[in-house]
Amino acid sequence: MGEVVGPRLYSCCNCRNHVALHDDIISKAFQGRHGRAFLFSHAMNVNVGPKEDRNLMTGLHTVADVYCCDCHEVLGWKYERAYEETQKYKEGKFILEKSRIVKENW
Repeated sequence: MGEVVGPRLYSCCNCRNHVALHDDIISKAFQGRHGRAFLFSHAMNVNVGPKEDRNLMTGLHTVADVYCCDCHEVLGWKYERAYEETQKYKEGKFILEKSRIVKENW
């Protein structure tokens, strides 16, 4: 009988809670607070903190930190609003830092 293969996932580095699907990666060329980060169209099993304005490398954005819903590890942030027209594509998307997530089912 063949091996059942599920979707490739990313999990919280701390508790292995599933937080994103590999298929939802938009870009791997982002910078987080602690190094490289990925831009995802969706995230799951996360809590979104309060919104705040931050000056990021690409200008002013309204963002909210994203936490693992199980262990409350900060995994990255959600773009709530981009003030520059060229950055609007990020709105509603999630940054998950590479150092805060691990691959599952690869």
